[in-house]
Amino acid sequence: MNYFPDEVIEHVFDYVTSHWDRNSISLVCKSWYRIERFSRQRVFIGNCYAISPARLIGRFPAIRSLSLKGKPHFADFNLVPHDWGGHVYPWVVALAKSRVNLEELRLKRMVVTDESLELISRSFVNFKSLVLVSCEGFTTDGLKAIAANCRFLRELDLQENEVEDRRGQWLNHFPESNTSLVSLNFACLKGDINLAALERLVARSPNLKSLRVNRAVPLDTLQKILVRAPQLVDLGTGSFLHDPDSETFYKLRNTIEKCKSIRSLSGFLEVAPYCLSAIYPICPNLTSLNLSYAPGVPGSELMKLIRHCRNLQRLWILDCIGDKGLGVVASSCKELQELRVFPSDPFGVGNTVVTEEGLVAISIGCKKLNSLLYFCIQMTNAALITVAKNCPNFVRFRLCILDPVKVDPVTQQPLDEGFGAIVQSCRGLRRLSLSGLLTDQVFLYIGMYGEQLEMLSVAFAGNSDKGMMYVLNGCKKLRKLEIRDAPFGDVALLADPGKYETMRSLWMSSCEVTLGACKALARKMPRLNVEIIDDSDQVGEDCGGAPAAPSAISDGDDKQKVEKMYLYRSLVGRREDAPDFVWTL
Repeated sequence: MNYFPDEVIEHVFDYVTSHWDRNSISLVCKSWYRIERFSRQRVFIGNCYAISPARLIGRFPAIRSLSLKGKPHFADFNLVPHDWGGHVYPWVVALAKSRVNLEELRLKRMVVTDESLELISRSFVNFKSLVLVSCEGFTTDGLKAIAANCRFLRELDLQENEVEDRRGQWLNHFPESNTSLVSLNFACLKGDINLAALERLVARSPNLKSLRVNRAVPLDTLQKILVRAPQLVDLGTGSFLHDPDSETFYKLRNTIEKCKSIRSLSGFLEVAPYCLSAIYPICPNLTSLNLSYAPGVPGSELMKLIRHCRNLQRLWILDCIGDKGLGVVASSCKELQELRVFPSDPFGVGNTVVTEEGLVAISIGCKKLNSLLYFCIQMTNAALITVAKNCPNFVRFRLCILDPVKVDPVTQQPLDEGFGAIVQSCRGLRRLSLSGLLTDQVFLYIGMYGEQLEMLSVAFAGNSDKGMMYVLNGCKKLRKLEIRDAPFGDVALLADPGKYETMRSLWMSSCEVTLGACKALARKMPRLNVEIIDDSDQVGEDCGGAPAAPSAISDGDDKQKVEKMYLYRSLVGRREDAPDFVWTL
């Protein structure tokens, strides 16, 4: 293709949207590298410490959209200290100084301050989209700045964030001239909002397609919103409590019936079971339903609702639906592709929790299933083998048994053969999370058959270093490996150091890795950052004592076991903002 003008090749590159594919074409020749450099507008960085902002801007000066991740995935399970890092402010400063025409910013597990949001709102005149997932550090004052200053804002999406409410009435600060909103999600906010301001904002946003509100939005306000925005495709409700014999409930049901365009429904942060009948009229149109935040609904009511949802492709639900309820899902939702079953009570006290029977029923009825997150009380090898035969198209398979080392209750054997069947049958599997009593044998299966596996999460599993070595030797496309409470140690860690340069990261906590092995790995692989996290002294500081002293682990015995180790590739060496309890080798 070298005989084509650069303008033609650049136009061809516009159709290449995958980050992996664009990385590959940039390596073909110098000409393609240059064209790809100046034409790429969307960049994804899976670790904010893998590269510096200056290096990113130098590589892609025409960047318009940036996706950035901070803390490791195990931060979702409170295994990463609160003050570990992941600050977005240096990135925003660098982008602003370089006069990058940033339009979209998507952040996950990062520290986002009000100062950062203020700088974003004033530095990028064409800013259109802000997505924050599992972020912390900001308040509604920061949201006020985004609302007031981003004149062309199309998307503000807040998911699972810790947001301090300053009662700034931030919704009031959207200017009357702002009519460009397409997506607004503030379901995670806990404080009150100005309901009148919300209604006015919705009324002047004719292109609004997605709206997810918090529990402060009552049912009568929801009805008024739907009257003003019948074009909504994605709706997240707030408080769904009202007398079914009231005029408000009657109006809501009639209004919802006219919202023929709604395809995705979520929310129900507070819900009375008898109110669910109001959404029955639109259930046949739904392709996505998220009831994972509705703990007050009994399984019998959930089953009534599901029977009306014949075209669901994605379902998130609580385990109070029970195995019988999952049987209803299997018989009603033949088009289901993604299922997530969350625990209504992680300890299973006094609640009906699902078992292998529900999963088998789903696999029989939902042949198109390709993504699963399943919390259950028990699992058997026979059930997993049946699931593998019925649903060979799994791309994501994450199973969590509430007792993480429970055996097959029928045979009293480990669950090796069941998970072995999953990885052998599902050859396109890219993400796998294991649970239950597992030996090194299951990791042998994973290494043999996990040809496409990119992420593996392991807890309370394995017998020896061989288990980890099977995975590292066999899974050629592995990018992320997360291990906790496992017997893997120095031999496994140092068996193939070169493997880590092909991966994004490795997390090991409560394993058998020693300080000496971590030092040896850091010396041998200087392009890797090996972080030792020793946050045991943080308890005193959190309780109001003296600030934690710098970690003394550097003076420790090389045979000392490391509680938490985080290893990742980096083009810029050690990070400069590491707290005292993080020691980078």
